[in-house]
Amino acid sequence: MVREQYHKEVAVVQQRVMKLGELANAAIKGSIKALQDHDIEQAEAVIKGDARINDLSAEIETLCMRLPALKQPVAWDLRMIEALIKVNLDIERISDLAVDIARIAIATNDEKHIKPLINIPIMAHITCEMLDDALLAFGESNSDLAYEISKRDDEIDALFDQLRRVLITFMVENPGKIENAAHLTSVAQYLEQIGDHASNICESVVYMATGDRVKLN
Repeated sequence: MVREQYHKEVAVVQQRVMKLGELANAAIKGSIKALQDHDIEQAEAVIKGDARINDLSAEIETLCMRLPALKQPVAWDLRMIEALIKVNLDIERISDLAVDIARIAIATNDEKHIKPLINIPIMAHITCEMLDDALLAFGESNSDLAYEISKRDDEIDALFDQLRRVLITFMVENPGKIENAAHLTSVAQYLEQIGDHASNICESVVYMATGDRVKLN
């Protein structure tokens, strides 16, 4: 009976983590759309929505702290609890980065971007896919899938390096556009960091499923 209740509680926490991931994913998409469309309302909605994400993250943390008290945890239980805590933290940080992008969208609202946004939307698409798939791997305790997902972080890193080089050239050639180029560089860096957090989630999945601590980014 005790173990049955424990598994129910774990399922509740997992569901909340999955919901948190959905909200963070929507925040990424919303912030990039705001940047592309110079849409202040969309950017403000992302910023406002972060309070809901923070509240849910705090609730998940509280629930995680309760889990060991429900039963005498065995090794797998402890790995699950640790994974829940770490995934929750990574998703909350992803949301914070989406808010940072939304703030840049507001700051650059009256400016024409120094170059068409090409790499940034591609990076955002990859990060959103990585987060979706990482949560799927988490829900299924699928370490093989986690390893595959983490490989996509290399794509994000390559796009970031490419864009950074282009923007540095623009800064040198167009001193009056340094601020806008710096803003776009920051957005790309935030997306690169989101990719790292998605890889961290994959690391938590591998540890939860196998007990192996790995570094995937």
